Amino acid sequence: MHDSGPGDGAFFWCLRHKRVETGDDVCPAQYRLGPYASTDDAMRALETVEKRNAAWEAEDARWTGEES
Repeated sequence: MHDSGPGDGAFFWCLRHKRVETGDDVCPAQYRLGPYASTDDAMRALETVEKRNAAWEAEDARWTGEES
């Protein structure tokens, strides 16, 4: 599960294992979200993604005039 690059103190959410990973124990980048500043932030990664996607979709709808 080693990958080059994650820095010390960075926390990642592993999509494959559904857990927080850090240090040398991280899956390849294609399976993780982050880096995050804390374990709690990494644990909320999917919630953060959902909120950002909803905001971007709303902005796209506003931009194209499709908002209701």
